[in-house]
Amino acid sequence: MIELTEVIRELRNQLSTALAEAGPGPLRFELGPVEIEATITVDRTGGAGGKVTFWVVEAHADASVASSHTHRVSLTLQPTLVDPDGAHHRVLIAGDEVNGER
Repeated sequence: MIELTEVIRELRNQLSTALAEAGPGPLRFELGPVEIEATITVDRTGGAGGKVTFWVVEAHADASVASSHTHRVSLTLQPTLVDPDGAHHRVLIAGDEVNGER
């Protein structure tokens, strides 16, 4: 299992990489809403005042995870470029298809 924050962090890193590696070609794609659907488990540590952690269950999770309580969550993220002055811009991405990309 991996933390939901790690999933979102890696998604942000990969989108940033795609943007940085975009070629100067004329074809670009505007990045629209990014939808994530995951099966998660919820873990609370330290009692009532403790930290709640959301863990994303991997597709090949072992039987011990299957016996715990899982939840399905869907998130829709709208990626935006933000300048240091706070101005927002559309995100345009270009580049070749990456092996395994859907």
